[in-house]
Amino acid sequence: MRHSASSKLRPVLIAVGIIIVIAFVAIGLIIRQAQARYQSTIYTGNSSTKIDTTKPLSILLLGVDTGADGRIDKGNSDTIMVVTINPQTKKTLITSIPRDSLAEMVGDQDTNVQKLNAAYNIGGSKMAKASVSKLFNVPIDYYATINMGGLKQIVDAVGGVTITSPLNVSFDHITVTKGKQALSYTRMRYQDPRGDYGRQLRQQQVMRAVLAKLAETKTYSRYNQLLTSLKGNLQTDLSFNDLVGLATHDRANMKHIQSTQVIGSPAWINTSSYQILSTKTLQQMSDRLRTQLGLSTETLTNMETKLNAKNTVYDGKTNLNYDTQGLDKITYSDNTK
Repeated sequence: MRHSASSKLRPVLIAVGIIIVIAFVAIGLIIRQAQARYQSTIYTGNSSTKIDTTKPLSILLLGVDTGADGRIDKGNSDTIMVVTINPQTKKTLITSIPRDSLAEMVGDQDTNVQKLNAAYNIGGSKMAKASVSKLFNVPIDYYATINMGGLKQIVDAVGGVTITSPLNVSFDHITVTKGKQALSYTRMRYQDPRGDYGRQLRQQQVMRAVLAKLAETKTYSRYNQLLTSLKGNLQTDLSFNDLVGLATHDRANMKHIQSTQVIGSPAWINTSSYQILSTKTLQQMSDRLRTQLGLSTETLTNMETKLNAKNTVYDGKTNLNYDTQGLDKITYSDNTK
């Protein structure tokens, strides 16, 4: 009996088909396992919400000062960034805010002004989001809190990042390459003549490199490794599906990343060092962030602009004394020296 070529190929095609089905089943199992782990250890939001990847959104990134303790529910947010993503313009903007910025703690029972990095320690992500939102008059849709001690695992999970340092950096007796070196590179401050503002720029540099690597990631094993590295080091109200949506639908946005930083002026309040954001600076940043989010600009009026208007003598250069006691019902405190 003669067999045609097509009849000989049929068992092979069936075998290939079975392998493909098994592969998809395996991938499905990996995704479900990863999703379950993510939802139980990282996700803090309401699972009924779903991100709309066609509309602009903002994410507040907080790097807490808990080191490698694996504890991110308490601590001052020594790194404060607002990431705004606009799928319509395909642009992502990373904005760094000085941790010592004088700001109102929105959500406190009394009118309370402190360093902005205290908001997370006092009222968690809810107060941090509300305080940053009111500071610039922009909506903060989501948050992500990262333990800076976990940065090493995250950088390694994306396969390492290449950093071109503008400085001769020597920190913890380590040369900057990847992993622990990236952590040292972002945390070092005193060797940088730009101080905390220099550290913000280096943190943005590493953040852009990590986002670019994620945009290139196409393998589930890499995502799985990333999820493993995030356990105990990240909390966020972005669900697993939201994260996948951002990684897939907004990949183009991650290729057009810009960075900026809010620059303040030094001040002394009750013997503590602060950064004061001028009304002009606040308005300019509010306008830029609102435009990035597709919103019309508005004249900014908040506690900070009122205090700035009151401090007519303060100039941030020859006069560094800043008064927070003049407005009604203000409670000044500082536990973040």
